[in-house]
Formats: sequence, C-alpha cells, structure tokens
Amino acid sequence: MSKQELHDEVMKALSTVMEPELHRDLVTLNMVRDLTIDDDGVAHLRVMLTTPACPLKDVMARDIRAALARVNGITGVDIAWDSSVPTDGRIFGQIQTPIRSVIAVSSGKGGVGKTTVAVNLAVALAQTGARVGLMDADILGPNVPKMVGLGYAQPPISPNRKLVPFEVFGLKVMSMGFLADPNTPMIWRGPMLHGAIRQFFTDVEWGELDYMVVDLPPGTGDAQLSLAQSVPLTGAIIVTQPQSVAIDDARRGLAMFEKLNVPILGVIENMSGELFGEGGGETLATERGVPFLGRVPLAAEVRIGGDTGHPIVADDPDSPAGQAFRKLAEAVAARVSVTLLGQQNVVPLNVIK
Repeated sequence: MSKQELHDEVMKALSTVMEPELHRDLVTLNMVRDLTIDDDGVAHLRVMLTTPACPLKDVMARDIRAALARVNGITGVDIAWDSSVPTDGRIFGQIQTPIRSVIAVSSGKGGVGKTTVAVNLAVALAQTGARVGLMDADILGPNVPKMVGLGYAQPPISPNRKLVPFEVFGLKVMSMGFLADPNTPMIWRGPMLHGAIRQFFTDVEWGELDYMVVDLPPGTGDAQLSLAQSVPLTGAIIVTQPQSVAIDDARRGLAMFEKLNVPILGVIENMSGELFGEGGGETLATERGVPFLGRVPLAAEVRIGGDTGHPIVADDPDSPAGQAFRKLAEAVAARVSVTLLGQQNVVPLNVIK
C-alpha cells in the first residue's frame, strides 16, 4: 500500500469517529489537521477541538485509537490537541468586534448567587486556556469589581480613546463600578442603560475573545432587553436556587429570553443542599426542555471568596464547589459549540481579524 493510500485509509477510519457532543464525525467537522504517517507506521495528527474546555477529549482519543487500530499498516497513534472556538458571525456583523460568543448569565430574582456564578464560570473558562471577557451589565448595582478583588479603580484609556479592561484571574473585566462613585446611587432610565451596555461592547478595548460572559441584573427589565438589542446573544444561562419561589421567577426569566429568540444554554442550580433543598433547577430544565448544566453546592467558602475578591474556582479549584464550577464551564463551552455549529452564522476566525 502506498503512503497516499494509507493516508486515505486513515482518513476513512477517522470519518467513523464521532464528536460526542456534536454527533458529527471528525472529518466532516474538519477537526483532523496535519495528518502524517512515518515510515514505522505511526500516525501523527492534530485534532482541532471546538473549545479548550472540551470535557470529552479522552473519549475522542479512545475512539481515534480504536478506529486506527483497525487500519492495516498503522502501528501507533500520536495525537496533538488544539482548539478553535466557533465564531458567532452575527456579533462581528453588528458591532465589528472580534468576540466569538456572548453568554448572558441571568436570574429571575436577586439573591440566588448569579454574579458569583458568572464570575466563577468566567474564571473557570479562562483556566482552560480560553480568552474570556467578563462584562458587568448590572449598571445600577455592579458587584463584579469587588468579587474579583479590583475595587473601584479607574480603567486606563488606550491611544485610540477606548477603555482598557482590567485583567485578573486570566480575565478581561469591565464594570460601571470602575467608572462611578461607589457611594453615589445611579438613577438612570432605560435609554441610558441601553447606551451604557452598548458602549461596553464598542468603546472597550476587549481584543479578541472566545467567550464574553455578561453578568446581568436580576429580573426581566431594561438591561435584559438592551443587551438583546445591542448584540446578538449566543445564548443565555438561567441561575436559580432550588426552592419553588426561586424556580417560579427563573421560569419567567427563561420565558423572556425565549420570547427574544435567545437560545437557552441551560439552567444552573446554585446553593444546592440541605438548607435550600435540591433538584428544583433540574426540574425546571426538564419542564422547559432545556439542558440542566449542573448544580453548585451551598458552601461558606464560596461566599467568603466573593466578599474578599478570591473566586473559589481560583483559590480552591479542588473543593466541591470549585470542581462544580469547572464542570459547569465544560458544560457551558460544549453548549456554545453545539448551539453555534447548529446554525448557519458561524464564520472562520480570519473573517474577524
């Protein structure tokens, strides 16, 4: 068998290996790159994942090795991993900013730990090697600065007169809390909120991002509508506590995004455990036919980390809550890939450079 024939046989075998989340084969998805076969029969290939947070890399590696073990002439397999997050082409088309996906983190009511989830989720995504921005869109009550330990410092201005986001825990972060006196209440009407949220996309030097995580205020008001009007949302995450009163409000928040034609990436149950119960978030997800992304246990360390500017997933990633947030990041990244690759608006990176 010639080298070209062997190469073709290897590609044919790889076309039987399915990406577990996308349910399409690696060859069709163009995930197999730089295939070479040396004289000893060892196949070397690079697999381009759809996210650096891929939770099923080991499954794909197992399936690749099994498929190539059946090819005569192949004596071994060497797999290198790379990643390229799909790009939501609508974002660049509307705001001319190289952000690949925008994830809204929302809740139907306050007090369910939505900002805690948004911060730890963003940090966990960054820990995988992804380029992540965290936008605090709670204009009237910004809490992100404190939760990431930045306080209320003024951001610098770039040479082209844009705000430069602060960088911490591998994130780029911007919040109205950096721009306003923390002791002065902000009494703004809807149009002012809309303008501020849009400016956070267009007047901030974000650079190229794989994921923009947007922490919204609770409820179903002006900020949610402004965000949906300002930029195409790749998807929304609904955060809730397990108890029924929180679930009722979360249900309304979820319905709002559905009416705005925003894909629901899934539901997260926060503060799960003995005090507030368990299972309400999963029940809501099942009821509405959306993914249940997972639950975060109620833990004092999570609250302390938020109060002191040390997110639990950064300070104690191996704790039960830290592990929960890391698994949530993998689940969210997978849902973003599935959502985007199921649409017709995905563009290659070179289009937005």
